[in-house]
Amino acid sequence: MNTSVWRIGQILNSVQSTFVGLLRIWSIPLVLLLSLASGYTTYYGLSYFITDWIALIITVAVQSVIVICSLELAGCHWRANLARFLTVGVTLAVALLVSVSFSYFKFYELSQQDNTLLTRYRTLDQNLNDYLDRINKLKSTLMARQQKRTDTAAKEATQAYLGTLQGIREESRRRVGKGPMWSHYNELQLAEENRLRQMEASFGELDQRIAAARGTVQRFSADLKNPALYAELMEQVRQAQSKADNLASVHGAAPVPAPAWGSHSEFVRGITPSFAMWEDLSLFALACAAMVDFFTLVLSYRLEFSAPGPLTEEEKVLAFQGLREFSQFAINDNDELEFVFEKTELERAKRYPDWNRMFTVAFLLNRGFLRKVSERSVEFAPNLYPIMAECMRKEPPQAGTGEGIQDGNIRQFLERKAHERRA
Repeated sequence: MNTSVWRIGQILNSVQSTFVGLLRIWSIPLVLLLSLASGYTTYYGLSYFITDWIALIITVAVQSVIVICSLELAGCHWRANLARFLTVGVTLAVALLVSVSFSYFKFYELSQQDNTLLTRYRTLDQNLNDYLDRINKLKSTLMARQQKRTDTAAKEATQAYLGTLQGIREESRRRVGKGPMWSHYNELQLAEENRLRQMEASFGELDQRIAAARGTVQRFSADLKNPALYAELMEQVRQAQSKADNLASVHGAAPVPAPAWGSHSEFVRGITPSFAMWEDLSLFALACAAMVDFFTLVLSYRLEFSAPGPLTEEEKVLAFQGLREFSQFAINDNDELEFVFEKTELERAKRYPDWNRMFTVAFLLNRGFLRKVSERSVEFAPNLYPIMAECMRKEPPQAGTGEGIQDGNIRQFLERKAHERRA
């Protein structure tokens, strides 16, 4: 039963160690992928301000500096070398500033794409409505002018019939009837009325084309990325413009100037990066740009502290021999085994050399098998208990007994291993 339980514990420990090791190894391609993503967005923003090949070189340099400085920052300590620490920190800050600043343009474009299309549609709709309103105003002006001519011709024909038309000879005045004078003005009246009817018919066709254009622009608002609808709208606007210009030239009026209508590809194209984007700051785009570099920084920083893979058999023995030289063990509030790695008063008095066991503590801290609790104590990580149990099980009973500290145990162990390898 004990053997079965022990084997289950070994399997669980092996699975956990393998899983943790795979996660640590997986962080390496994650760093590369995040650097590639951040590099693409940085290059996208830089390429709008400088030459493409220079932007590519700067992008590669910036992403390399972020990863390298993150690794350097994890390995240097400001108390040991303040100048190096500040240099690495400032360099990393500048690289992050460049990367986030130019990546912001791409994320701004992505986040504001729908708003940009809506803004362009509103501008298109406003320009189109203004143009069609000016055409309607021209149509009303021409109709009013022709109506006035028709009314004037009808009035003159009536006066010619009654003989009250100004400018006629005295003998023809007050002579009522259809005479030569009336016939002339009646023909003028009929001609003006005929022009009015023709104008009404032409303006009826123009009204149909204007109504069709207004209906199409409403349908286009529901599908702004549909090039067929945009092409249909532009054709209807072109027909209305052609009809309006023709009517204006026929009736001696100035044509209505039309706005410049672009293609659908210009309508849906992305935003050209410019520093004006910082004036209309998008916190979401800025957070996305910073998030990619933040994850790159954190994962690169963590790579310095963790080495993937479990302990070898020799490393297990080395850890066991080093840890059992400590004497101040206790169970802490986290239900973990905790011990003080500083010398005791007796050890200080005897000037005990603790290089071997301190090396063991530092080694296990860097491999993730110990966790720092305070400045003078550490605790066991869960994956260290099975290793210690395995070493205790293999250790002969008399090896754990003795008086106090066993000087030279680790040194003898290493010398024996070295001798075995040479043999």
